[in-house]
Amino acid sequence: MSAHPGLTAWHAYMADGGDPQRLRSLLADDAVFHSPVVHTPQEGGDKVFAYLHAASHVLGGEHFRYLREIVDGDQACLEFQTELDGIQINGVDIIRWNDAGKIEDFKVMVRPLKAINKVWEKMAAMLAAQAG
Repeated sequence: MSAHPGLTAWHAYMADGGDPQRLRSLLADDAVFHSPVVHTPQEGGDKVFAYLHAASHVLGGEHFRYLREIVDGDQACLEFQTELDGIQINGVDIIRWNDAGKIEDFKVMVRPLKAINKVWEKMAAMLAAQAG
């Protein structure tokens, strides 16, 4: 069984350091992002791009790695771990692709609580820098 082409493209994006043009090409125009720290879903390609781009830079890097993945047709659950400022972070990315192979739904869940607080702090700074 071969990997879903969207999943292969997502892994390539994470591996190459988070190239913004590559990320844009992965997203559906009507994509939705569910953040572990923002109550409401973020809707639309531009908002999803901003959050995923920030998240890939906050969470990605030398400590980031996917531990396992469960793939079922056009959706996948990817467990990851990383470290931020000495805090071990464990989480999952739940991704669904549309018929064109574009990400239409992306949910991130993070544990433990101190990891969520650190992710919120770093994401708020990254999003503010992108907006400014």
